[in-house]
Amino acid sequence: MPDRSFDDMLGPSAHVDTFTRDNLPPPDQWPDFLLDRFDYPDRLNIGVELTDAMVARGHGDRVALIGNGRRRTYKELADWTNRLAHVLVDDLGVKPGNRILIRSANNPAMVAVWLAATKAGAVVVNTMPLLRAGELGQIVDKAQIEFALCDTRLMDEIATCAKTSQYLKTVVGFDGTLNHDAELDRLALEKPVQFDAVDTGRDDVALLGFTSGTTGSPKATMHFHRDILIIADGYAKEVLNVTPDDIFVGSPPLAFTFGLGGLAVFPLRFGAAATLLESASPPNMIEIIETYRATVSFTAPTAYRVMLRAMDEGADLSSLRAAVSAGETLPAPVYDEWIEKTGKPMLDGIGATEMLHIFISNRFDDHRPACTGKPVTGYEAKIVDEDGAEAPRGTVGRLAVRGPTGCRYLADDRQVKYVLDGWNITGDAFTMDEDGYLHFAARNDDMILSSGYNIAGPEVEAALLSHDAVAECAVVGQPDEDRGAVVAAHVVLSEGHTGDEVLAKTLQDFVKATIAPYKYPRIIRFIDALPKTETGKIQRFRLKD
Repeated sequence: MPDRSFDDMLGPSAHVDTFTRDNLPPPDQWPDFLLDRFDYPDRLNIGVELTDAMVARGHGDRVALIGNGRRRTYKELADWTNRLAHVLVDDLGVKPGNRILIRSANNPAMVAVWLAATKAGAVVVNTMPLLRAGELGQIVDKAQIEFALCDTRLMDEIATCAKTSQYLKTVVGFDGTLNHDAELDRLALEKPVQFDAVDTGRDDVALLGFTSGTTGSPKATMHFHRDILIIADGYAKEVLNVTPDDIFVGSPPLAFTFGLGGLAVFPLRFGAAATLLESASPPNMIEIIETYRATVSFTAPTAYRVMLRAMDEGADLSSLRAAVSAGETLPAPVYDEWIEKTGKPMLDGIGATEMLHIFISNRFDDHRPACTGKPVTGYEAKIVDEDGAEAPRGTVGRLAVRGPTGCRYLADDRQVKYVLDGWNITGDAFTMDEDGYLHFAARNDDMILSSGYNIAGPEVEAALLSHDAVAECAVVGQPDEDRGAVVAAHVVLSEGHTGDEVLAKTLQDFVKATIAPYKYPRIIRFIDALPKTETGKIQRFRLKD
């Protein structure tokens, strides 16, 4: 990329708090951005675009959100978010550019709070309800977050975090149920339904998506207002062909960019309906599709496997026109069985938090097993070797991609590892065949993909090592038919401890209490010594074998 200043690269900003723009990667570390197909005005606010602008386009009476026993129209959503935005600005003192952490399960209130914070010009950090105080603290410190909005049912961990944080000063509860009886909701009742949203720039950061690398240290990916529109106007429009008649369902957390895009941004951009249910777990997705006559489903391959097992002869999926699979590779048997049982297409795709959403996908008229498809229009992909040179067709190598979205880490020296000569190096190994179709091979790093969750092995190791019984340990992913992979911990015990089922259970419970419970090792093997190189590096590949 040519040597340019941010003034040359970025449009105007409305941020009074300039923390995010100040902490963008240096210009020479950015990937190439291919923006020719996406022309937006200099001033853009995604909260307005998904609510008030939709009302202005004639969608005010259409259903926007379904959940908690009611259906909310676009006009109701616009009014709701405007009232909430008033509270953030008038009562809490939120300034444009301030970071706001949101902690909630998937429900309409979480989406409303996200949109309201965005209208107020804040930079939003959505987080999963399973995160513990220590994990939340790392996010708060990295992004220097002053405000947190939390479902009142999940206050304990964020309150604990706030007690010791030098940054987090304001924690306000909202009601994620139907009642709307919490501090944020009560304050909003007194506010007008009109709000002059902050006139943010299209290149102002709107969202920080956190992802863990192999070190377990969180990385914050920075996404502009225009980026959020791009994934809708690109993938959702081209591949899914979303219309106002669509009804979206799915199980990915809104805290993941996969879930936020598929269950909020995509439907709201096109006047469709988003079904947001805390109960949307894989076993009951069949019932949810039947009940709400869903047309588009978003979830991971392991969830579709569970759905297939729960499906009976009488399952009515006639409303469904698309099943989108991402988060991990889609096994051919799941693809084949899905089509055999439902007669509906399953679209495999790959995305990344760094890229915001799916950038390679199959199409309705072009899909096949064990194939991830071709780049979404606007993106380019190639396979490169370790030196960055393009690999011959059919050769396994590193996936490199560039397009209208790309990696911008917040103040992180790992930026130079993700971006090479203007291309995003995603950490996935692929092959490209002679016809340009991409086929997943493996992950390049030590991340463990389990049921759609990315789990950093060293983070689990750190949790285990904080227990007195553990002298050394190494964590790897073990293939699993149901989950894709599970966390397997190889543990060397401290003197005086005996490796048995009781201790294994104790260590598992200890990890669940230390970090997010889904990261705990489902397999624990007690061994005498870890395999190491002469320099003392653990040979994890031998443990995998």
